[in-house]
Amino acid sequence: MTDPLLPGPLWMVGCGHMGSAMLTGWLAAGVHPAHVTVIRPSGAPVAEGVRVLTDYPEDEVPAIVLLAMKPYQLDAVAPRLAPALDPRTILVSILAGVEAASLRARFAAPETIVKAMPNLPVALGKGVINLYAEGGAAADRNLATDLMMALGHAEWFEDEAAFQLAGVLTGAGPAFLFRFIEALGKGAAALGLPEDQALLLATAMVAGGGALAAASQDSAAELARKVASPNGTTEAGLKVLDADRALFDLVEATLAAARTRSVEMAAEARARN
Repeated sequence: MTDPLLPGPLWMVGCGHMGSAMLTGWLAAGVHPAHVTVIRPSGAPVAEGVRVLTDYPEDEVPAIVLLAMKPYQLDAVAPRLAPALDPRTILVSILAGVEAASLRARFAAPETIVKAMPNLPVALGKGVINLYAEGGAAADRNLATDLMMALGHAEWFEDEAAFQLAGVLTGAGPAFLFRFIEALGKGAAALGLPEDQALLLATAMVAGGGALAAASQDSAAELARKVASPNGTTEAGLKVLDADRALFDLVEATLAAARTRSVEMAAEARARN
């Protein structure tokens, strides 16, 4: 049977939170579950019709392999997986902090290695997926683009350092946004609103505000200005956020801390080469 997104079998090595989110998004986009094999030590099922094994299949050569386990597991996975790969296999890694050179050192056969950094909204087809390729033909990049676009917005980077930084922004960013939603809800609760109601309102407000920002031709700064009437309630709150660039400095420090850890993880992977 033909598949709109896959040229052949897809192997998913590991299927944690992010892998599961990607699988959910692909199945919703029309990938046939029979074309997907998940390899995980537990053998626990993941989705109806998707084959789950505890070892690599011997009855097929994968068209695409997605490395979706924890980064520290790379050296345990590589020795058994590498011999099963073909030069035509596209190897896709979502392992945070693991550089293309570290992947190439462990997987010599595939002509194309793609690094991808998705975020959890891929499960809804609303994700952001940053992409960087090491080697391979344009056709392989096009295939990877189509596969990732089924999950949301795919963005290519020609520089691995820029890819790494973008991954910090969009990969870790949802967690920072979720924390801000929590802070809004708890802040309103501290002032007297029931906490469950405050969190519900904060979540709905962020969903609507994000949709407006994505659809508007105005910048985020201009949208904030339009919400804030002179001497009004919004302006009073913005003055607190803007004082001494408090919010901007806090966000920059947050992203810098995440990037520093990403660089450390890359160094750890290089040291194991």
